[in-house]
Amino acid sequence: MTSNIIELRGVSKSIHGHDILQNINLEVHNGEFLTLLGPSGCGKTTLLRLISGFETPTTGHIFINGKDVEGLPPHLRHVHTVFQSYALFPHMNVVENIEFGLRCQKLPKNEIDRRVAEVLKTVKLEKYATRKPEQLSGGQQQRVAIARAVVNRPLVLLLDEPLSSLDYRLRKTMQIELKQLQRKLGITFIFVTHDQEEALSMSDRVVVMQEGCIEQVGTPRQVYENPENLAVAKFIGEANIFESEIIAIDGKLITVDILGRRRIVKSTRPFSVGDKVHILVRPEDLRVWDQKETEGDTADMFPGVVEEVIYKGTTVDLMVRLFNNKLVAATEFFDEDDDRLEYAIGEQVWTTWVSGWEVVLPYEETVTA
Repeated sequence: MTSNIIELRGVSKSIHGHDILQNINLEVHNGEFLTLLGPSGCGKTTLLRLISGFETPTTGHIFINGKDVEGLPPHLRHVHTVFQSYALFPHMNVVENIEFGLRCQKLPKNEIDRRVAEVLKTVKLEKYATRKPEQLSGGQQQRVAIARAVVNRPLVLLLDEPLSSLDYRLRKTMQIELKQLQRKLGITFIFVTHDQEEALSMSDRVVVMQEGCIEQVGTPRQVYENPENLAVAKFIGEANIFESEIIAIDGKLITVDILGRRRIVKSTRPFSVGDKVHILVRPEDLRVWDQKETEGDTADMFPGVVEEVIYKGTTVDLMVRLFNNKLVAATEFFDEDDDRLEYAIGEQVWTTWVSGWEVVLPYEETVTA
């Protein structure tokens, strides 16, 4: 088995002259949990259908375990799909649903029984073997759908937003169970979602997609802390984005003008003096100080007024309207004996961040900061 279980080379898909996917190049490593993340209509599900064989690419090639699968039907690709609806047979019980594919392969009964019993134990459904789908919870139905797929021992399991129909608490539980199951099985999972938190918490790597193109591939930490561009920065989590211009460069230290104030920021990207840039600061990195705490040292701070206070238990989210009417978000974390979180709407404050906590990105005319 190759180190890359799936490779897509120059894959594009057009329907009635409309480009759904454009020149997709992607390597999926053997045994990893890879997530395709992006807004609705960006091509995630289409990419999954191309891999599974339910659709064919307009151009390009798809390799599964080193073999070009052009023209190969879905049942010969050794990949299985778990759909959003689970697609369980309502007239069959759990065991019958799971063993259906094995019966189609005409495997010996003792082999079928052994594999079904093994996978039932893996997904913790032994007690529910004789129940029909309507007698199961949403999470249990999902595990049946996964068991039905993995009992066939696929090289890759494709999951098309399988958690979207679950309530919040069950969804969080199933995220943990799904990741643990993937580790236990050792099977490559390709997971489709538009939920950023879900992608960051479950994946080994994340593929961020936008309008049929791949914007960035990286670990959850890489795509969150070091986005390639504003499209990724704004889709992955919350972001405060400041338009700026580079005044001076000293190695990795860059002097920029932000809202009329000079700040020194850090970046390894190649820039030149005079370049317009975007400065990205995550809400958890933005600090808010009241008038007493600044002690008069406000040279690198931006004045504003608290417009909204959102209590979330361990944190408080603040919306601050800066002096130039720009609205920024800050997340303040509770600390023992810390009374700084007692902010009031209308209170005058100062905002800033520690140099090095920002990300400097090339300026994009089409994106409003």
